[in-house]
Amino acid sequence: MAFLPPEGELTIGFAHAAYQLGDEFALRGRSARSFEVRNLDDLRERAPEADVLVVSGLWRNDLLPKLPRLRFIQSISAGTDQFDKVAIAQAGIRLASAQGGNERAVAEHAMSLILGLTRQIHLARDNQARQHWRPMIGDRARREDELGGKTLVVVGLGRIGLRLAKLAAAFDMRVIGVRRSPEPQPHVEAVIHPDRLAEAVAEADFVALTCPLTPETEGLIDARILGAMKPTAFLINVARGRVVDEVALLDALGNGRIAGAGLDCFHEEPLPAASPFWRLPQVIVTPHSAGETRAYEGNVVDILLDNLDRLGRGEAGLRNQIV
Repeated sequence: MAFLPPEGELTIGFAHAAYQLGDEFALRGRSARSFEVRNLDDLRERAPEADVLVVSGLWRNDLLPKLPRLRFIQSISAGTDQFDKVAIAQAGIRLASAQGGNERAVAEHAMSLILGLTRQIHLARDNQARQHWRPMIGDRARREDELGGKTLVVVGLGRIGLRLAKLAAAFDMRVIGVRRSPEPQPHVEAVIHPDRLAEAVAEADFVALTCPLTPETEGLIDARILGAMKPTAFLINVARGRVVDEVALLDALGNGRIAGAGLDCFHEEPLPAASPFWRLPQVIVTPHSAGETRAYEGNVVDILLDNLDRLGRGEAGLRNQIV
């Protein structure tokens, strides 16, 4: 018995608040039926029709018992921590991530945060809003800086981390990678084990988080690690909010123990209006948009179609297989 119905009988549900995944799928000329929803209420109503769901942030695990037809979930994001993988496996449903679909975008976003903080672009924008022409600065410690010769510590040398290392090398930065496996990597001077993270960040001018959220990485950047960083160093987070202890980070920023941060993800999203992060001049906040580019729908649909073809051929392995 085939794992999925024939493509002409297949129903695919696309669920995202903004992304135009259904339109992108329609351009591919496939025969499967599809629908698209923008909110959780509509997802709850339409999801029982689906053999395949393409979903990420709108997913809720309590949907599972109500989806008798569901056979495959294609996550829209690289992260899959919102999915109850045990329950999904027990239901006989397959799950794959969109890892690699945004590796270029997220690495470039991390690099833009590094450049923005180094060249003080955020402060220039603030000055523009005030129509203020900043005078020349005598205090060299307060001036914009250059990246050549600076040390970048990349925590998580997956696809995003390795691409960031390549970009940093183009700016003549020295790159240290943090990962469990010690194999040498291109554009990375040294690869060290996470047990030595405090030792690594002590050398860093920038610490960039590109790791997945796991039990091992949750709260990884805590008061001890922040305390090991230089007061001139910056933290860049394009991973997941819960990799960082936000209370400890706010304390470090407020007391000048690190120079600043570029943050794309937070414990609570959308970031509440009352959050102190909004008001810190040494912080650049972006709304978990690192992976969001004009190319993203196409990249996700490429992965989806690859996996549908694999399942249609009866193959056991999926691209970016999780379950």
